[in-house]
Amino acid sequence: MSKPRSRKGNDVDGILLLDKPLGRSSNSALQKVRYLFNAKKAGHTGSLDPLATGVLPICFGQASKVSAYLLDSDKRYIFTAQLGETTTTGDKEGDILETREVSKFSKEQVEAVLEKFRGGIEQIPPMHSALKHNGQPLYKLARQGIEIERKARSITIHELTLLSQTEDTITVDAHCSKGTYIRTLAQDIGEALGFGAHLSMLRRTNVSPFDCSKLYTIEDIEELAETNKLADTLLPIDSALIKLPSIVLNDEEAKRIQNGLKVSRRDIPTSDMIRMYLENKVFIGIGRYSSDHQLAAKRIMQIN
Repeated sequence: MSKPRSRKGNDVDGILLLDKPLGRSSNSALQKVRYLFNAKKAGHTGSLDPLATGVLPICFGQASKVSAYLLDSDKRYIFTAQLGETTTTGDKEGDILETREVSKFSKEQVEAVLEKFRGGIEQIPPMHSALKHNGQPLYKLARQGIEIERKARSITIHELTLLSQTEDTITVDAHCSKGTYIRTLAQDIGEALGFGAHLSMLRRTNVSPFDCSKLYTIEDIEELAETNKLADTLLPIDSALIKLPSIVLNDEEAKRIQNGLKVSRRDIPTSDMIRMYLENKVFIGIGRYSSDHQLAAKRIMQIN
C-alpha cells in the first residue's frame, strides 16, 4: 500500500533521469512525476519538445539549486532528418513549405557534409523556440506569422556520426554543446545536401555529466510508487556537479560558510565553482574561490 498523500507535498531531494515519452510536453511529464512523488518542489532542466523522447533530468527539492548548471552541460541526441521537405516549424509537426526531389546520394556525400558541421560553428536559432524578443517567446510570435531577425550563436558539435540512411532520410548521432538546436542542425544539413529537410525523429540519449544508461519511464515511476520504492530512483544532488573540484571542510569551517563568512585555506581550488563537503562526506553546497583568495559560499544546501 502506498502512503497517504500530503496536501502540501513531501520534502523530496534528488535528481531523477526521466525517459520522457513521445507526444508529451516536458512540463506535462514533470507535473505527472511530481504528482507520483507527491513532492513539494520539482523542476526540469532543458525542455524537450513533445515530438522528442529521452533524457529529461527532474530536480526535486534542493536539487533545484543546481539545475541551472545542467542547462549549460553538453547533450547527446539521435535524430532523423526527412530529406526533400521543409516545414514551417523545422520538424514534422509543421506545415510543408517546400518539396524537392531527393536524388540518389551516397554515404560519402553525407560524410562530406557532416564534416562541415563538426567543431565550432555558427547557428541561427529557429523562430519556433523559447528564446524571447522583448519578453515574448519567439514561438508565440511565429504562431502569429511574425518573423524576427535572430543573431547567429556560436555552438560546438563535438561529434557527428552517420548511423544510417535510406532513400530520403539520414539518422545521425550528435554530441553537442549547450544552445544547440537539433531541428536547425537537421535543416542545415538537408540544405547542404541540396534537398532541404525537416526533423522527423529526436531522442536525447545523454546529458552531461550523468551516466544515462539507466532511465525511468513514467510507467516505471507509477509501478515503484505502488511499492514505496521511489527513493531508489533518485541520484544525489552532487551527481550533477561531479566534474567540479571539491574541498572537505571541518565543522568550524562549515559553520562559517553556512553563516555567510569566508574560509582561509591554502588548498582551495582556484575555481568559480567548488563542491563543498563535511568530513562525513555530506554535500553542503557550492563554493567559489574569491578575489581575496578565500573560500566563499555560492549556493548552500539545508542540512537536516
